[in-house]
Amino acid sequence: MFYNEIMVKSVLSGLSLEELKALFSPLPPFRAKQVYRWIIRGTRSFFDMTDLPRDLQEELDFRFMLYSSQVSSRLADPDGTVKLRITLRDGAKIEGVLLVDGGGRRTACLSTQAGCPMACAFCKTGALGFLRNLDSGEIIEQFFHIQTAGTGTGNGPVDGPEIANIVIMGMGEPLLNLTELRRALGIFTDPEGLGFSKRRITVSTSGVIPGILDLADHGPKVRLAVSLTTADEDLRKRLMPATMTHPLPRLREALLYYQQKTGCRVTLEVVLLGGINTRRRDMDALADFAEGLDVVVNLIPWNPVEGLEFEGRPLGRPTVREIEEFSEGMTRRRLGVTRRRGKGLGVSGACGQLGESFTV
Repeated sequence: MFYNEIMVKSVLSGLSLEELKALFSPLPPFRAKQVYRWIIRGTRSFFDMTDLPRDLQEELDFRFMLYSSQVSSRLADPDGTVKLRITLRDGAKIEGVLLVDGGGRRTACLSTQAGCPMACAFCKTGALGFLRNLDSGEIIEQFFHIQTAGTGTGNGPVDGPEIANIVIMGMGEPLLNLTELRRALGIFTDPEGLGFSKRRITVSTSGVIPGILDLADHGPKVRLAVSLTTADEDLRKRLMPATMTHPLPRLREALLYYQQKTGCRVTLEVVLLGGINTRRRDMDALADFAEGLDVVVNLIPWNPVEGLEFEGRPLGRPTVREIEEFSEGMTRRRLGVTRRRGKGLGVSGACGQLGESFTV
């Protein structure tokens, strides 16, 4: 068994199997493997781990915590979207979202930071400011909270429909928390863990160049999306002030390097803002930026957030004509185009809306 010293409770949700084995020593390694398998099923109590002896369940419960966060509210949209507000152990709040497409396929949208330091003009999370990075356990726990919220059971283990995809598109800039994100992705993709294919995981960044280069060199080889919004350098700096240190020519070079190293297509996300970045010259600039890259352009009509302004004027959704003309303009310029549908608008769970009703 363990030694008898009093220990501060450690949280197990974000630990790899090897880390659990080291933590549980001198217990035999198979005990760590049993616990690990229960954790990745979303189990919430050591006493539900039925293949562990009772005395071990009691000792584990005394010494460790499985989760450090809890769901403080759950909002469900008629379109199938479920948004969770999650309270972390220090009182910070984040949100995670379950998305369901027309075919019933389920996607978990996860956050990596409480708040966000990027301050993009069109995003509510950026207006909150930045509190802190999440640790790997806090990232992973969102997945299980979302999984169980989608079944309506409220606690695990989960017997409902499986989540098909993970998108790191929630609150925060993932590549500014790459160490902890990488640890979480390691558990998501571990064959002994959740066993997700890397092709079913997408990380979205506002264009943090050192992080893109780090991903290219050290992996994991997940799908990459870049929130470009506009390839007009001056406009982009005004809309996304943190990108001043990540200029478009260097960003393009980083994406080219990423593709040379990984062979993976990149998604360029363009949030369409009515009357701002929907001009013909915006189409031309985007086509120029994409030349020589293997990309698909994902058009995202801006989702309304009360109070957000750009240079003294309220932001607005693009018109149907603006959306159609931009999509047709991309096609004429021989770029592949997809359109993001506004899921979760009824619960402020769509792109750019997370954190609308609270401060971090």
